[in-house]
Amino acid sequence: VQLQASGGGSVQAGGSLRLSCAASGSISRFNAMGWHRQAPGQQRELVAVITDDGSTNYADSVKGRFTISRDSAKNTVYLEMNNLKLEDTDVYYCKYRRLIAGTDYWGKGTQVTVSS
Repeated sequence: VQLQASGGGSVQAGGSLRLSCAASGSISRFNAMGWHRQAPGQQRELVAVITDDGSTNYADSVKGRFTISRDSAKNTVYLEMNNLKLEDTDVYYCKYRRLIAGTDYWGKGTQVTVSS
């Protein structure tokens, strides 16, 4: 599975960005796609995830501000990020998981920078 992420960039606090991640290759029926983020020297943490049946899960820090969605026909997941805060500055990574096999695939990170 290959993942192509896009949409990162720089924005002022309170602004919005939208990340996209398209999966290609051997796509399995039962999967989850989502976003993690990682600051230098820190562990990668979950931001949001959505399963093939549409179930979602969010980190507490982004609930009410971020929305994850997917277009299953395009094998693409989106992360709408609103009311961005300085602490949202990180490298964001797209992840695809085969739910039955438990295999993870990662995309290249995309930088999100929020400034005051």
